[in-house]
Amino acid sequence: MGSWEQPIYSTRAHVFQIDPNTKKNWLPTSKHAVTVSYFYDSTRNVYRIISLDGTKAIINSTISPNMTFTKTSQKFGQWADSRANTVYGLGFSTEHHLSKFAEKFAEYKEAARLAKEKSQEKMEMATSPSQESPAGELASPLTPVTPPMENINGTDELCDTTPNSDSRPEPTQNALAFAHSPAMTKHWEAELEALKGNNAKLTAALLESTANVKQWKQQLAAYQEEAERLHKRVTELECQSNQTLVVKSQKTELNQTIEELENTLRDKEEEMEKLKEELENMNDLMEQKDTLTQKLEETELRSRVLEEQLAGAEQRLEENQEEQENFRKSLRTLLELLDGKIFELTELRDTLARLIEEAS
Repeated sequence: MGSWEQPIYSTRAHVFQIDPNTKKNWLPTSKHAVTVSYFYDSTRNVYRIISLDGTKAIINSTISPNMTFTKTSQKFGQWADSRANTVYGLGFSTEHHLSKFAEKFAEYKEAARLAKEKSQEKMEMATSPSQESPAGELASPLTPVTPPMENINGTDELCDTTPNSDSRPEPTQNALAFAHSPAMTKHWEAELEALKGNNAKLTAALLESTANVKQWKQQLAAYQEEAERLHKRVTELECQSNQTLVVKSQKTELNQTIEELENTLRDKEEEMEKLKEELENMNDLMEQKDTLTQKLEETELRSRVLEEQLAGAEQRLEENQEEQENFRKSLRTLLELLDGKIFELTELRDTLARLIEEAS
């Protein structure tokens, strides 16, 4: 994939592949949901589904017109890739994501079909003039070219080396006699040498053509190997470029996630500062609480002491009251005795007064 291939739709799903042994069970190729993207190559009119798990390409499927995406459940779909000789499965988080992926698959499949038809029309238009090539067209470079045979007499007419007894007339006696003359013998020997030379040249040309054909076949095989190597290299570069694009996409997502985490971290730091201030305030309040608790304990201690003193005072007051009551009782008794004595003295005074009156 080159720089001209760009992602046109992306989603996230769990990726599976069919078990190559049982052809029934699904094997997960990703531990968690990964990004699955449609890519479009504008130069080749090719649509591909690509997914990476880290740096490993777990899906690299080229969409062809004969592919079909099948929904097997509300959140799972699958398609078969004959080139990769496997079946891919995708598990989505919601039914909406599955339906959206299936719609895009049908859309890009139809686009791939139209692109294939257009390319076939272009190939037919390009190959149709070549089928009507003129008769004087040059031969293929892979076809050995046999140089023209020279005539015995040095003319432009070709020498027929194939014996043909039917077309050759019977020589006359004059011709035979003429043929046995020394001049004709030398002539025919010269012609024979010329034929041998031409035969050697033809043999060398044939061997050279055969060697050229072998060389061309070797060059063609080398070119095919080089083309295969370059094709593999292009595929590797496409995968690397695809990985680069997906890594860039993941890098963008990671940068966004990092920014969100940084914002969250700043908010947490602000909350930490607030909590620190509240903690300091709590420490001050705890100190005040300890001071007040100590003062309260001291007050309670003084209160208990005062209560004890009050109890002692109440006890002394009760004792004083008892003593006063006893003193009052004693005073009453004394007053009663005093009253009795006074009464007796009064009676005694009255008696003495009467006695004095009587005596006078």
